[in-house]
Amino acid sequence: MPRLSANLSYLFAERPFLERFGAAAACGFRAVEHQFPYSEASETAIAERVREHDLEVIVFNVPPGGEGERGLGGLPGREAEFQEAVDLSLRYCRAAGCPRLHAMWGVPSEGTSYEESRATFVANLRRAAPRAAEAGVTLLVEALNPRDNPGYPLNRQADAHALAADVGAPNVKVQFDLYHTQLVEGGVAEKLHLYLGGPESNVGHIQIAGPPERLEPDCGELNYDWLLPLIDELEYDGWVGCEYRPAAGTEAGLGWARRWGIRPPPGPG
Repeated sequence: MPRLSANLSYLFAERPFLERFGAAAACGFRAVEHQFPYSEASETAIAERVREHDLEVIVFNVPPGGEGERGLGGLPGREAEFQEAVDLSLRYCRAAGCPRLHAMWGVPSEGTSYEESRATFVANLRRAAPRAAEAGVTLLVEALNPRDNPGYPLNRQADAHALAADVGAPNVKVQFDLYHTQLVEGGVAEKLHLYLGGPESNVGHIQIAGPPERLEPDCGELNYDWLLPLIDELEYDGWVGCEYRPAAGTEAGLGWARRWGIRPPPGPG
């Protein structure tokens, strides 16, 4: 059975950040993830909530830079800033026991070629990978759709896997988001077979949402009642992150997940 992780950047956002951990646990989630917890709470406070509710933390994102930025990894001239962001992230990972970090490429400035930007990202990941390995952390790269992330250079699964391969570190893998994949290139089931089904699979985490609007997985173009069992059949043993925007409140929209052991807590009385 797929193991579902609640992405607390999106789910239970009706509540203050630190209350979301308990809300997720009350609905049956045994794991959580978050994009950017750094301005939300200290690493100590997060670690306390994780222990209190017996949760696993699956993934954080490396801080993306300034307001509106989408990462620093592929921005020439900002290499030191990227490494400092990785160090901050690793501090949070150590405290919360989080074994993965999504490192974002970023949107290069005008005049920066794709080749220069990609080479910068590869070099930055090669430099960060040993420090992450010492902390027991895997670095992830992810293909994002350009509608939600204009100018982001990494959009296709093949390119994400090629990037990870060029870094050449065993703890650099791909975060495979089915929502982004459907919007950019489709063929989600085919790509699951391609990237999960072989002995050389380099997928470090999977995330889901219902395209095209990023709503609950039962809203939209993908049949998760079929895709989630397929992921099981392909012997993926990781977590599946629920990174979607609830249409009308998190708990009201969890009906799709009952099959997978997730349900709202009983009401009072």
